[in-house]
Amino acid sequence: MTERELLERIVLNPKVMMGKPVIKGTRLTVEYILNLLAHGATTAEILEEYKGLVQEDIQACLLFATNSLASTSFMPLLAESA
Repeated sequence: MTERELLERIVLNPKVMMGKPVIKGTRLTVEYILNLLAHGATTAEILEEYKGLVQEDIQACLLFATNSLASTSFMPLLAESA
């Protein structure tokens, strides 16, 4: 599946979840899926819990987040001490 095809799985609609990016055809936000992964859920566990999802939906969330952060520059909150 191409990058474009993956990203087409993520949609933004102001009438769904207050316009947050969601997996197409669901009310599952990219943020929610990433939070599950960040807290240790495996892809298999997520797919088991949400029967309509497929592996590509999880990949699409990761790609969407990666692309969203690509042009962001971060400033450190604290300077590293030597």
